[in-house]
Amino acid sequence: MAEAADPGKVKVALCQLHVTADKEQNIATAKAAIEDAAHNGAKLVVLPEMWNCPYSNDSFPSYAEDIEAGPSPSTDMLAAAAAAAGVTLVGGSVPERSVGKLYNTCCVFDHTGKLLAKHRKTHLFDIDIPGKMTFKESLTLTPGEGPTVVDTAAGRLGVGICYDIRFPELAMLYAKRGVQVLVYPGAFNTVTGPLHWELLARARAVDNQCFVITCSPARNPDASYQAWGHSTVVGPFAEVLATTEHEPTTIYADLDFAQVKERRANLPLTQQKRHDLYELVDRSSSSSKQ
Repeated sequence: MAEAADPGKVKVALCQLHVTADKEQNIATAKAAIEDAAHNGAKLVVLPEMWNCPYSNDSFPSYAEDIEAGPSPSTDMLAAAAAAAGVTLVGGSVPERSVGKLYNTCCVFDHTGKLLAKHRKTHLFDIDIPGKMTFKESLTLTPGEGPTVVDTAAGRLGVGICYDIRFPELAMLYAKRGVQVLVYPGAFNTVTGPLHWELLARARAVDNQCFVITCSPARNPDASYQAWGHSTVVGPFAEVLATTEHEPTTIYADLDFAQVKERRANLPLTQQKRHDLYELVDRSSSSSKQ
């Protein structure tokens, strides 16, 4: 893969949205947040996981949209909003229905509203911590086919969704493909979030010497699933550039892409790997888009 272009400095906005059972209201809330982010100078806007519906296996089938065949009011709004605002938009994720299957899907749009890539959550969130948290996405959702790397005006992005951040091999594969920013729309919970959310973002950043973005829904006390919130931007030296608590808000950070080159030059980890002892094997398709 060719070397990624250097976009210089890019202002990113993470929209930590209040999500309810009212789909039309959720769409309106997301649209307004994108508009506000662009008005405040953001050129890259990121939404959270499952922003158009409650995070539950009961919700996924009834809120799902066929993104390719339509109708898809959620992604149609995203495309129009990206074009109107003139931003690169990582559209969080929504439940997608395709050929009889359901996916947890993130769409990436350019500043003209063109769909650049579609990432389906690769690792499904199946967890059982007795007495604290039990959730199995696999009861309703199908895992995605592989990694998603996309070149945008805001840099080369590697997309994961929530649980995908726990698998360092995926992030390493992205870094090997020249990704400058790892983007994870997510909805960690109040059990694992306090210990793992920031830890994992900083770990993926320090391992791969790139920016890491994690964008969560705001916490909704009325929901059955309590999101951790704390949307965060981490720099390529594992420094927290911006973060927040769990209320609805938008946070901003400046991504200076010279920092990626500088950190990789100062600590040339890729040149120092012992390929005679171990290696990362990429078995995915050579195509960067799903």
